[in-house]
Amino acid sequence: MPGLVPPPKRSDALSLGEARRLALAAQGLARPRPRHPPDAAGLRRAIRRLALLQLDSVNVLARAHYLPLFARQGAYDRALLDRLACHDGAPARRSRRTLFEYWAHEASLLPVELQPLLRWRMARAEAGEGVWSGIAALGREQPELVRRVLDEVRARGPLGVSDLPDPGSRRGGWWGWNHGKTALEWLFWTGRITAAGRRNGFERLYDLPERVLPEAILSAPTPDPADAQRELLRCSAAALGIATEADLRDYFRLPVADARARLQELVEAGELVPVQVEGWRQPAYRAADITIPRRAQTTALLAPFDPLIWERARTERLFGFRYRIEIYTPAERRRYGYYVLPFLQGDRLVARVDLKADRARGRLLVRSAHGEPGIDAREVAEALAAELAHMSAWLGLGSVTVEPAGDLAPALAAAVTAEGAA
Repeated sequence: MPGLVPPPKRSDALSLGEARRLALAAQGLARPRPRHPPDAAGLRRAIRRLALLQLDSVNVLARAHYLPLFARQGAYDRALLDRLACHDGAPARRSRRTLFEYWAHEASLLPVELQPLLRWRMARAEAGEGVWSGIAALGREQPELVRRVLDEVRARGPLGVSDLPDPGSRRGGWWGWNHGKTALEWLFWTGRITAAGRRNGFERLYDLPERVLPEAILSAPTPDPADAQRELLRCSAAALGIATEADLRDYFRLPVADARARLQELVEAGELVPVQVEGWRQPAYRAADITIPRRAQTTALLAPFDPLIWERARTERLFGFRYRIEIYTPAERRRYGYYVLPFLQGDRLVARVDLKADRARGRLLVRSAHGEPGIDAREVAEALAAELAHMSAWLGLGSVTVEPAGDLAPALAAAVTAEGAA
């Protein structure tokens, strides 16, 4: 097939460039975006390719789960994703539900077909394994409270923590993480309740699985944990393209011993092939039948929780790009900014911008812009300006404003001005 390099033989090594292009292809980032925004079916395909979308509460630019699809699909209608996730406030039809929420790579939206593959995690949570210690303690020590909260969900769901009865004090009773929220989270971890949707932007609403998930999913047999973990590793390998054991394990946050055993089984079965990547100390693995594009041809702004870059050590190995999120760093100690997005051009991460949706003034604010060493600043700035204009329009903002912080800011400001005048 033109433009593709055949898979390397089992004894072959990959150059770093080949590894990058393989990773980008697996993530849907090697080819230009579609010419037209995707419909709901297109979004479903894109999500299945990634296997999950990480959720996060920070909304300085846009919610985290919206941004990876924009990077790959362009200016899609976010209302479509809201409907797929049942975040639109409309009554959900079980038979049409496409996505569900659970703990995968942190809190995540996942295709409903993956729900049976995570039941082993729910069962272990019930036994107090793999769940936050405070939540596990409540489930173990306060079964009556858990039962009362479950009865409330059964009688009145879908409901959020703010819907639980107030026994008189927001410091005690069922209020906050100390009681009601913790009980809901325990039930959520164990799969006895699930997310029916979201309210007011981000408050999770809980309900019984039999009122939320499709009957075909609920009645599907529960796989043996080893079988489920092997399938999750296959999903990880397909989404990552090239990955170390730690990378593969991290995608669904699999336990170390389980992931190691399942990985060896997949290698022995010939489904994953060990590969040495130029400059990597750890052995890597790829699916046996994948191909490597000869070049990558896209530009994209990558959110901090984008699956291409969320594993920071892998990002550094692949792209020579040291990336840390500085949301929790005091402002005076931040190097690049609060909500910084790397800029992908071809197969390189060439710049990073600290972005904010200034909704009150109708503008996309670039609080700082930094280029990577050795780039052509003008060329990168022009491509980045076009991408920022595209994002601004998608977010319903009227303009892009570049503040004078960072070595790329002057060139970017000039390119943004030229972009606006074009």
